[in-house]
Amino acid sequence: MELIIDNRQDKFEIEKELIKKIEDIINECLDYEDFENDYEVSLSFVENSEIKELNKNFRGIDKVTDVLSFPMIDENDFDVELFEKSLGDIVISLDKAFEQSKEYNHSFFREVCFLVCHSMFHLLGYDHDTEENTKIMRTNEEYILNKLGITRE
Repeated sequence: MELIIDNRQDKFEIEKELIKKIEDIINECLDYEDFENDYEVSLSFVENSEIKELNKNFRGIDKVTDVLSFPMIDENDFDVELFEKSLGDIVISLDKAFEQSKEYNHSFFREVCFLVCHSMFHLLGYDHDTEENTKIMRTNEEYILNKLGITRE
């Protein structure tokens, strides 16, 4: 698995331990879905202003969000031979991740890990557009995070 990181913010230091855990999450998500681990994932860390602009441009929603996922796979075209081994792009607002870590009373580290895991399942074709799909996605996320010892503490 190749992780391409683009850090476009300067408020939060990205520690090696976090990058290692992100790589573990991505690999576990791929393994969980029976994908080989020779895929590429692009991960960008941004500020609230940039993710708000991206959210407006790509989703028509003029507000800050925590994470955006840009899958390279179409749900109707889930044939891995049709694309160049790139699963897609993940964009995380570290400002929003920090806010949410305080709101949910867990660590910034855990929040970023959750957002990566959440976004990976989007890249792998999952969504939370219905109550049933939300339950499936949450179950998958919790399985991966628990397996890797990423708790809410």
